[in-house]
Amino acid sequence: MKALFKIIFVLTVSMQLQAQERLITGKVTDANDNSPIPGVTILIKGTSTGVATNFDGLYQIKARDTDVLVFSFIGYKTEEKQVGKLNTISVALQVDVSRLEEVVVVGYGTQRRTYITGAATQVSASQINRNKKKAYHNKLANQIHYNTVTPALQGKLAGIQVNNSSVNSHIVIRGTSNISSNNQPLVVVDGKIMPYNVLESVNPKQLNDITILKNSNATAIYGSRGSNGVIIISTKNNTEVLKEPLYIVDGVPIKKEHNNIIESLQKSDIETKTNYNKAEAKDKFGKIASDGCVVITTHQGNFRINNQESYAVIEENNFERTSLSPLSTFSIDVDKASYSNIRRMINNGMAIEPDAVKIEEMINYFDYNYPQPTGEHPFSINTEVAKTPWNGNTKIVKIGLQGKTYANEELPASNLTFLIDVSGSMNSQNKLPLLKSAVKLLVNQLREQDKVSIVVYAGAAGVVLEPTSGKHKEKIINALDNLNSGGSTAGGAGIKLAYKLAENNFKKNGNNRVILATDGDFNVGAFSDKAMETLIEEKRKSGVFLSVLGFGYGNYKDSKLEILADKGNGNHAYIDNMQEAQKVFGKEFGGTLFTIAKDVKIQIEFNPNKVQAYRLIGYENRMLEDEDFIDDTKDAGELGSGHTVTALYEVIPFGIESNYLKDVADLKYTQTEVAKDYSDELFTVKFRYKKPDGDKSIEMVHIQKDEVSEASKDLEFASAVALFGMQLRHSKYHNNSKAEDIIALAKSGRGNDKDGYKAEFMRLVSSYQNL
Repeated sequence: MKALFKIIFVLTVSMQLQAQERLITGKVTDANDNSPIPGVTILIKGTSTGVATNFDGLYQIKARDTDVLVFSFIGYKTEEKQVGKLNTISVALQVDVSRLEEVVVVGYGTQRRTYITGAATQVSASQINRNKKKAYHNKLANQIHYNTVTPALQGKLAGIQVNNSSVNSHIVIRGTSNISSNNQPLVVVDGKIMPYNVLESVNPKQLNDITILKNSNATAIYGSRGSNGVIIISTKNNTEVLKEPLYIVDGVPIKKEHNNIIESLQKSDIETKTNYNKAEAKDKFGKIASDGCVVITTHQGNFRINNQESYAVIEENNFERTSLSPLSTFSIDVDKASYSNIRRMINNGMAIEPDAVKIEEMINYFDYNYPQPTGEHPFSINTEVAKTPWNGNTKIVKIGLQGKTYANEELPASNLTFLIDVSGSMNSQNKLPLLKSAVKLLVNQLREQDKVSIVVYAGAAGVVLEPTSGKHKEKIINALDNLNSGGSTAGGAGIKLAYKLAENNFKKNGNNRVILATDGDFNVGAFSDKAMETLIEEKRKSGVFLSVLGFGYGNYKDSKLEILADKGNGNHAYIDNMQEAQKVFGKEFGGTLFTIAKDVKIQIEFNPNKVQAYRLIGYENRMLEDEDFIDDTKDAGELGSGHTVTALYEVIPFGIESNYLKDVADLKYTQTEVAKDYSDELFTVKFRYKKPDGDKSIEMVHIQKDEVSEASKDLEFASAVALFGMQLRHSKYHNNSKAEDIIALAKSGRGNDKDGYKAEFMRLVSSYQNL
């Protein structure tokens, strides 16, 4: 009886604790100037559960009354806050100068930093933090987290150039000799000459100061070894930097600077833990594990560090005055990765990173009832104007393209080269195992005339399947089944080998394509990110296009994969489950693999007599200069078989007062006369595209009359998706709308939903509302 009472008591207490869990929100600011701090880590003390603040310093996390939130950021003092009964916890962090006092570049001579005068650059901890914010604002999202020494030097030290990759950074001290291909500076830590890559394992919290020598002073002290400059590091403990093993948790390699989070894992969280010595680790995982490796599997199987994912910074499009800028020019975007990635976040109960939200990719995830083209052009044009659902003073404009749909048997023969990431980071169930299952869906649709090759990359790249006819599906599937993950990620070498194989088996008038499948975490290889972009730009001239498939989470590199697909005349999809795999490789097989028009550009000229101002909703990273529209050397997006592309504009009619517009002074030298001959036209839209094998663009023109109609179901649903994206991005333009407004609008516009994607959208909105 006593034991039964204890069990009941424990269950009651557990239920009470569980019931106390709720959503905590807040803002983190700098105590000195009250400015928001992006990238602050908020952890629940004693656990691995944590989030990071967004660009506005905002965060949200689920916690219980008894939890303690730990706020930490390089250059600031760590703060702890008891949750208690609070629902909002905002913190003003104090600068901790002791973390990194300052960095000094000495151009001529070596002196202690406290006595430096004249030609010297000093960087304090607060300055470095301000540099982070500026870098973020200037679309350098991958530079936002300074967990090692090198990124903190970028942009603040005269004569210092820091080239960053996904895992490490390369420092070049300008003014030194560049004749040798090896231009790495000499590294001295606490008086000892160390390997250059030790910079990646230096803990910024242990830094005392950094001195950088260049010119003749470096060689005067260190001889020829200092010909590329010298980086002198002094640590607070004045001890040699210790090397640490690599941790891999649930298939995700954890960088050394995050080992404190590994230590926060409770024993009850860990299912298995395997230690590999240096030789075993290097053999199994490659150079990245040359100091040993610890592989951990958790019971949940979804351990993640929030700031390991990277997204390009998006600055929302604002209203443009038609009288000053009547043209709006952009490249189409058929990518849909953002929507499936957001769906994954909502289903996992995660906060949505605003820069992960690309509204155009959310809108284009869905099919719309556009007619098939009937003329010589490979797509039809559809426009519509209605009242804006979230703002009674504006109009909403929809521009839709429908690509010609070809049956699979009508498609030309395919030469497909799969480039598959089998590195250690692909070990999770939602990465390589899901990838193999997804590719099998495509294999089952191949014809005898289609050929498939498979290249893999980890510590090195290699061919595991030579070109094989789609007739031999069992052979292709067996090659997939034999793939296992392990090693580092030599992404650059893999891409080069895949293109070489694709070019050797090129099918004239066929579909020649490399399909890269990865989480995007290119860690090791001779190719920098920029070098890979340049390589892909060059290879697309051969007629071999590139499609990119993203998998997994925790270290997903959306920004990198989108750029690679864009440069390779291809598309980018994110596969979070088999439902999405079926959509990409089943339902949209032709659109995923077969391009019917390339370099598709859109330019809209608004009539100043009718439109006072306009803003394009989404497409921020697809904007083009007006002169790019007729420049055939300017790359733009591709349209696949059956693809639809939808763009929405919100316009302020002429004569309507709006808080979104500020007064502009009259021009002195330029007087613009508005034509009176087109009083019934709202805008003219022009399209340019090239045939898949063409170099000269073809232009189409479509005129929209100033006619406002009842919104079609397509426009209602597209508007609902756009409004959800605006809310997720904390847009200033969603006009205090609520989740209920989105659901009502989506229900009204749902229409034909045979696959259930629109119903799923409404469920996601409801789920996110309740997080």
